[in-house]
Amino acid sequence: MNCGNLSNPSMNKKQQPKHTGNKPNKPKEQSAMEKKKNDKSKSIHDILPLDLIQRILLRVPIRHLARLRCVSKLWCSLISDPDFAELHFHHSPTATNACFFMENPTMAYLVYLDDNDASQKKVCPPFKKKPPYDFAVLGSCRGFILLDQHPHFLVVWNPLTGFSKRISYSHIVPCRKYLDFRLSYSARLHGFGYDASQDDYLVVVAWRDWEIQYHLECLSLRTNSWINLDVALPKPLGVFDSFSCGLFLKGAIHWLPFTLTAYRDAILIFDMKERTFSRISGPEQPVMSACSYRRLALLGGCLALYYRNYDSCNTHIWVMKEYKVHSSWTLYQIPYKVFRPLCLSSNGDIIGRGYTSDDKVGYFIYNVREDLLKHFKNLCCPLSIHQADTMYTESLLPLPSDIKDKDNNKNEEEEENGM
Repeated sequence: MNCGNLSNPSMNKKQQPKHTGNKPNKPKEQSAMEKKKNDKSKSIHDILPLDLIQRILLRVPIRHLARLRCVSKLWCSLISDPDFAELHFHHSPTATNACFFMENPTMAYLVYLDDNDASQKKVCPPFKKKPPYDFAVLGSCRGFILLDQHPHFLVVWNPLTGFSKRISYSHIVPCRKYLDFRLSYSARLHGFGYDASQDDYLVVVAWRDWEIQYHLECLSLRTNSWINLDVALPKPLGVFDSFSCGLFLKGAIHWLPFTLTAYRDAILIFDMKERTFSRISGPEQPVMSACSYRRLALLGGCLALYYRNYDSCNTHIWVMKEYKVHSSWTLYQIPYKVFRPLCLSSNGDIIGRGYTSDDKVGYFIYNVREDLLKHFKNLCCPLSIHQADTMYTESLLPLPSDIKDKDNNKNEEEEENGM
């Protein structure tokens, strides 16, 4: 018998072969490696429930969500879901507000003005080439911007998602062919808002024909059709300038006449749900000749009216703290003659655009508590304080017609695949 591999009991401990410490632990090492390998193979969806992932994503700033759609098919499906987009728009604590303006038909800017760390980015308008038309920014609503491409169509565009929709003016062009639709001081209104009762975006257009007859029409983006509203425009309608773009607030569109002679019933309102007009009075202002360039703005979800005051060489800003409550009008005075309020900071300070001391246009933040004005430097700005722009809140929301089109395409694909 070959016993060469057996240890001799008569051998002392020093002569007996030593066992390495690695061999007994080898199974444990393999188990740890396998566990590590299995952990790597697990996805985040195996660790966190889907509803928790959704709650986390709802707290992510909107501009980052667009990139997070590339993480996985599941995340792409979750973030692209219209219900998620609606929840994020209404409940996200990190909503972003930006001032949108077009430098030319092929270049636009979004200037973020939420805090002291203001930033900007370039965006390309949805035009394949420079169009041979005039253009104007007519307003924004829930992440969509309304652009006017004279003379025949409008464009609804979401800069974040890149979605755009072209709307023809052709059916009313013959009716206004004898009148320059873009004529300054013509009685014309534009409005863009959302009817929550119908889940529909509406474009409201009031115009005047050659016979000085007033017309009011409304475009439903859900049905993609124009509606001739059987609603009488209030008289006297007043005179509105060439950029008479309404402000959407509380389910209604608001306009302020260009020539304002009295503050009683000064602000014109169109209710999106009821399809009716009404008026509310502006703040009490005894001196009318000492102010000019009156405009409306939205500050912190409140309606505001601002104008230059030549007597005091500053800008007066009246904020209606409670909607349609006349006694809630509150006055703020900005120590700059030309200042356009745009939004409020997280601290309640007023952020706006105005002229610097050397007559350059820039962005400023006014601390209402300490009466301090700070200049945001190195930000792109329209060359003119009067250049058409709009405040824009980013969103991933689709248009209702866009949702319908996607559902139809999905049903067609399922039918083709025999599903």
